Amino acid sequence: MAFERINQKDWYKVLGAKPSDSPAELKRKYQKLALLPFFYVFFDWQYHPDKQEADVPAGEVEERVQRFIEIDQAWKILGNEETKKEYDLQQREDNLTKEWPLHAQIYLEDMSWNEDEQLYTLSCRCGGNYSIFKNETKDVSLVCCDTCSLVIEILQ
Repeated sequence: MAFERINQKDWYKVLGAKPSDSPAELKRKYQKLALLPFFYVFFDWQYHPDKQEADVPAGEVEERVQRFIEIDQAWKILGNEETKKEYDLQQREDNLTKEWPLHAQIYLEDMSWNEDEQLYTLSCRCGGNYSIFKNETKDVSLVCCDTCSLVIEILQ
């Protein structure tokens, strides 16, 4: 299940969780937000649409429904091993972009192709190489030099 990367929310923050939390802990945090009274977190509210009180103003109900949808989306991503792994990889890549300066943005076709190794390479200014295997090109957009700390972004 692929999900949109642009303007992506921090799904761990939505659940009040950490990437190191176990699947059981993630589930517990999801259930606490989605099914139990919200006073555990802030006020005497509940997010689940079926658990709304009758005297709650319509605008507040809409906010709660939107928050429930957000919580549910976070669980759909973090509660599934495959999508959690994909999300975690994207988060690490995003953090790498923030922490490491990009040396350049390079189109894949501008890199040298080695048919035998099924490998794209580009020489770094330090004398090392940026290398990416063909089977990684769809999953990886940042490539580190093999000898220094410079990073390039692969454009498709």
